[in-house]
Amino acid sequence: MIHKSGSAKWSGGLKDGKGFVSTETGVLSDQPYGFNTRFEDGKGTNPEELLGAAHAACFSMALSNILGDYDMVADSIETTAKVTLDPGSLTITKVHLDLTAKIPGGDDAKFQEAAGKAKEGCPVSKLFNAEITLDAKLA
Repeated sequence: MIHKSGSAKWSGGLKDGKGFVSTETGVLSDQPYGFNTRFEDGKGTNPEELLGAAHAACFSMALSNILGDYDMVADSIETTAKVTLDPGSLTITKVHLDLTAKIPGGDDAKFQEAAGKAKEGCPVSKLFNAEITLDAKLA
């Protein structure tokens, strides 16, 4: 089994409190987050942004792996994951993956099939109880 960890510290109330998020590797170290970074335009990070980055990274790696089954290797895979949080229900309702890949001699039909498999199969996709959509472009 592989174990990775992240941590958070919080002090104060919901709207006036402050938090800091860190990762085991130190890539994130006491990065600020709070109500203003999650529900407004404050400086810092928020859980949805971090989930989006994790999903984009996981999906891109999964796609790279699946492309090998189709005898394709990407020069580049660029993915953005837009996470939608409903502030009323405090529920993540949707994640939209926007993908552009450069694959020399790539077959678009096979690429679309591989991208769909990666969307369904990447470990982070499996975590979400939300609609996951995908726009995949082969450049």
